Amino acid sequence: MNNTSKSWEIIEDEDTMRDLYLCFSLENRFYAFEVRYLTEIMALPAITTIPGTAPFLKGVINIRGKIIPVMDVRLRFDMEFQPYHERTCVLLVELDGHPLGLIVDKVNDVVKIPPENVDLAPKIGESKSSRFIYGTGRVGESVKILINLQRLLTQEESYMIQDIPGN
Repeated sequence: MNNTSKSWEIIEDEDTMRDLYLCFSLENRFYAFEVRYLTEIMALPAITTIPGTAPFLKGVINIRGKIIPVMDVRLRFDMEFQPYHERTCVLLVELDGHPLGLIVDKVNDVVKIPPENVDLAPKIGESKSSRFIYGTGRVGESVKILINLQRLLTQEESYMIQDIPGN
């Protein structure tokens, strides 16, 4: 009997999501966040608007009977609104146990960015959108802007979307 480990055996302690980032783009800028927050990527579904919410909160979507709030990331980052197109999609993420849909221009790929290739973002000004950025990730010759999904919503905004019926 051979006791050597086979390469295809699952190593229980191994975190297969470690250092993996989903890359997406807004205009010609490339952003990324940790894959562990992602639950699904989907084509842009019909959105039901909710009056009185922040402009970047586009409304809610019904996914398999669950009502999920959606945010236009472009508007959250204080970029100009662009009409949605065939590559526009929704990234379903889970933040603190609550689902949220993120509307992005397009998904690019999933890349591995080891910690030694991550640089903390320099504090440049006090723009609102700079609070979402925690660093940059070097991938070959390109640079991805790394965003902290936990900071996309203020505590007040987070409470507001949790109060949406069905959420």
